[in-house]
Amino acid sequence: MLGWRLLVSAILIPAFAFLFYLDQRAGESAPILLAIALAIALRSAWELAELFRVRSFEPSFPQTALLSCAVVASAWIPHLWLIAAPNGPVDQLGPPLIVFALAVLWLLASNAVRYREPGGRMETLGAELLIVCYVGVLLCLTAQLRWVAGAQAGYLVLGSLLVAAKCGDIGGYTLGRLFGRRQMAPRLSPAKTWAGAVGALMASAIGAWIWLHWAPPHFDAAWPPCPALWSLVYGLLIGIAGMVGDLCESLIKRDLGKKDAAALMPGFGGLLDLTDSVLYAGPIAYLLWQVLPLRAWQM
Repeated sequence: MLGWRLLVSAILIPAFAFLFYLDQRAGESAPILLAIALAIALRSAWELAELFRVRSFEPSFPQTALLSCAVVASAWIPHLWLIAAPNGPVDQLGPPLIVFALAVLWLLASNAVRYREPGGRMETLGAELLIVCYVGVLLCLTAQLRWVAGAQAGYLVLGSLLVAAKCGDIGGYTLGRLFGRRQMAPRLSPAKTWAGAVGALMASAIGAWIWLHWAPPHFDAAWPPCPALWSLVYGLLIGIAGMVGDLCESLIKRDLGKKDAAALMPGFGGLLDLTDSVLYAGPIAYLLWQVLPLRAWQM
């Protein structure tokens, strides 16, 4: 099984790297990233809708998938010149906020229409709102990393999130297997240990530092590496967020009595299991790129 996972990873990672390269060449509109983000939103909404089909939950997959995709796509509105509104109220409030507010109104109204008798409707509404928030809002903010430091630096920034989060996953798994004794959250995730947590934080910090030192000149020969101290701080905070995201996804599954989301392919868990740390850390990364002095090329 390990060999199968390594083989699939060896195929998928270069394939995605090539798609990201093409998207970088496509310019600020980022059409390929939009297609990838919508595909992730559809699959994630389906997995969550299936997880919630217990007790009195009856979430509608078509509605939650469509609304999640709408929220995700709203991140592209300011970057598509055909529909961008210059300096108006829409710009001030932000398209994602408006689209999400409309999604909430729709879910409230649709549950009112589907109401038949007391019991179950509020649980379903809560599940649907959580799906749109977890998939739509978190993925929308993560996608904003494509432009937070300028369109040319889009995949430098997105790469920093992916490298830090996934290095954290690998470091946590490795040190947890080798040295893990004391469980960190036995009720939520029995396999998580304090040794694994230390490994995750170390690997996230080191991975972010390596990426932010090595990658900038490959995007522009005149760009210097990001400051080492702030790169380590950034990686450490992404590592913390990634661990919390992993535990939060475990919270959803454990409380619903499910072990895993529907498997994406043999040898892998669901897409939610692969993206939980990235989705949770995405908004944190967006905030950090706003407040930390990481953009050495703009100093």
